Amino acid sequence: MDAPYADELREVGVGPWPGEWPEDPRYDPDLLRDGDRRNVVDAYRYWTVEAIRADLDAHRHPFHVAIENWAHDLNIGSVVRTANAFNAAGVHIVGRRRWNRRGAMVTDRYLHVSHHADAAGLASWAAATAVAPLPVIGVDNVPGAVPLETFAMPRECVLLFGQESAGLSEGALAVSDVVVSIAQFGSTRSINAGAAAAITMHAWIRAHAGPAPVHDREFSDESTTHVVDSSENSRS
Repeated sequence: MDAPYADELREVGVGPWPGEWPEDPRYDPDLLRDGDRRNVVDAYRYWTVEAIRADLDAHRHPFHVAIENWAHDLNIGSVVRTANAFNAAGVHIVGRRRWNRRGAMVTDRYLHVSHHADAAGLASWAAATAVAPLPVIGVDNVPGAVPLETFAMPRECVLLFGQESAGLSEGALAVSDVVVSIAQFGSTRSINAGAAAAITMHAWIRAHAGPAPVHDREFSDESTTHVVDSSENSRS
């Protein structure tokens, strides 16, 4: 590897736990022994997957993310990863059960992922939630769509995204209580589905979530930083 690029490819995470191991059951003995190179914030270093998910469950945001999956869209993984970043209540795969997980970087382990055979199934689930029916907010640049920039985003809702290129299916449009569009100013008809999902989720965050939590645990031991090849950077 050329020297100018070597410094840019650093392994994330931390090495083995220094000193006496903590007795907290949230910690994973294997990670304490071997180090933790997963794509998680420092506050969750060395924790088991189950402990991280339980902690996230304690403060999930009350919006769900639904993604149509008819052609194994590569963008689905990116949408799932963003849903994890914004701590969505759940992710719903609509259509084919098997979906392309590569872009998710195993963040789906920390989410509640459900499957619905079609948009009608998703709508039935949203209508039957325990507290009150959840409105389905479709996202697509179609005639009659409400601009996302001026839309009053409901706190509890389902954000429904379509397949790359095709957008929302006719079935998805039919079950959407409202469809919102993202303002564009260039020549392309639509933006990447993963990008559209991130913009929409962040619009929800700006409307309802407030500042992000401060993670007070930091790991800065320089001895745990090593140069790795680019394939290592895809691990979580």
